[in-house]
Amino acid sequence: MKRSVLSATLGLGLAATLVALPTAAVAAPTAPAAPGHTASTYAGSAEETANNQAFFRAVMASAEARRAADPWLQSVTVTYDTTNAPSFAGDIANAAQIWNSSVHNVQLQETSGTGDFSYTEGDGSGSYASTDGHGHGYIFIDHQQAQEYYSLRIVAHETGHVLGLPDDYSGPCSELMSGHGPGPSCTNAHPDANESAQVDALWANGVATAN
Repeated sequence: MKRSVLSATLGLGLAATLVALPTAAVAAPTAPAAPGHTASTYAGSAEETANNQAFFRAVMASAEARRAADPWLQSVTVTYDTTNAPSFAGDIANAAQIWNSSVHNVQLQETSGTGDFSYTEGDGSGSYASTDGHGHGYIFIDHQQAQEYYSLRIVAHETGHVLGLPDDYSGPCSELMSGHGPGPSCTNAHPDANESAQVDALWANGVATAN
């Protein structure tokens, strides 16, 4: 059976993307205009929606493999590599600590080798989380965007996508996945109680149920 390579991207909010998640997920609303950027009414194509679903399932497949090796597993450790994002090493470590203290069923751990996902940095059109649909993806942090917005919030937000959360640009600053919606003055880098609960539900017993 032929296996195609999929590419799903979830960004901080320069373009609104429809994110499909299992169970009772809610599609992300259209992103409001960020300062210096033009608002988009693009809601995402069916192909992109399918690719975003593949992104989520790929991360879950990695967790399922761990649980198969250890049926009594209560939480999953997802590893990440920071080799290609040295400028943001501190933010990445802090973002991992934030998520590790906010959720119980999945934990993030840095690795010196190839991880489940990696961070990279550079100059582009915005930060985003990406996957090839096979469990190994990366988070790209855009230098310019990290100067305009709080870099730790960017890193924590994109990491939230790796953990299965969609964007919600209309949310308040207290909601991490509201991304750029509240504007550059928002420096909250912590998920709210609902977001933490969503991640724990997705990773219940160390692995999420992907319907």
